[in-house]
Amino acid sequence: MIDARRLRVLRAVADHRTVTAAAAALYLSPSAVSQQLAALENETGHRLLERNGRGVRLTPAGEILLVHANAVLAQLERADAELAAYASGAAGWLTVASFATGIAQVLAPAIAELARTAPDIRVRVRDAEGDESLPMVLDGRADLAVAVEYRGAPSADDQRLFRVPLYAEPFDAVLPLGHPLAGSPRVRLADLADEDWIGPHPGNPCHDVTVLACEYVGFTPRHEHSSDDFHAVVALAAAGAGVALVPRSALRGTDLAGVAVRRVDDAHATRKVFAATRRGAEAHPLIRPVLDALRTAVARMHAEEADAPR
Repeated sequence: MIDARRLRVLRAVADHRTVTAAAAALYLSPSAVSQQLAALENETGHRLLERNGRGVRLTPAGEILLVHANAVLAQLERADAELAAYASGAAGWLTVASFATGIAQVLAPAIAELARTAPDIRVRVRDAEGDESLPMVLDGRADLAVAVEYRGAPSADDQRLFRVPLYAEPFDAVLPLGHPLAGSPRVRLADLADEDWIGPHPGNPCHDVTVLACEYVGFTPRHEHSSDDFHAVVALAAAGAGVALVPRSALRGTDLAGVAVRRVDDAHATRKVFAATRRGAEAHPLIRPVLDALRTAVARMHAEEADAPR
């Protein structure tokens, strides 16, 4: 009989590619992880891992077992959700990981909505970019993530996650006031191909959106300056250090006196935001109301944007 706890260990190793990283994510020692994997290999009668440089990867048998592990773990999440619903468990704490503007845009309003509609549900917020928040959900360190599509993100049909699309927002071009295109109402990315660029560090989902949008029109942006703080990005643009793409919501409350903010013609310069939880957990009586509150917050955000003066 295969121990389901060992399937969780196998998935963590598959996600993190090293025993040490998987152990840290599961709050276990590396030796404990190795012991669990060895026991799982004994249970299945197959070698499940092999060395891959400094890390490990699944063998073909391991890949087969991983597919079943995802299904089993999702079913266990559903069982937990149904048992919690049976016990009317709509009271307690859960952890939501989100990037900063996602917190401001929808998570904070959702928490305010929960205070009215489900006051017994309490939310712990963890500031984390999308490339951090989704692993936190998969590892059990967070119950929900508000995340952004990025290069290398789990796909929409990933069997480990249940996803809810929330909103998409454009990136605007931020130019020094003296830039030749500062007087134009709109900007084409291709016209910025020879510029110095300012933006988040590689690995940040917004960096990936910028690079992919530029690659789509035929060039790779030359990032000369890096900061994950969009206030700093705008300040550098105002100083003439380069140009940038910034999500529209991140420009709110930022000093724009020294820059020209222009809409971008290219549809690929867009940030797609979604909520995610472990597949099977979406019906949990603690998680379902939070997803509903996030949807309500998004609907109100869109209504406010529609009513805003142009």
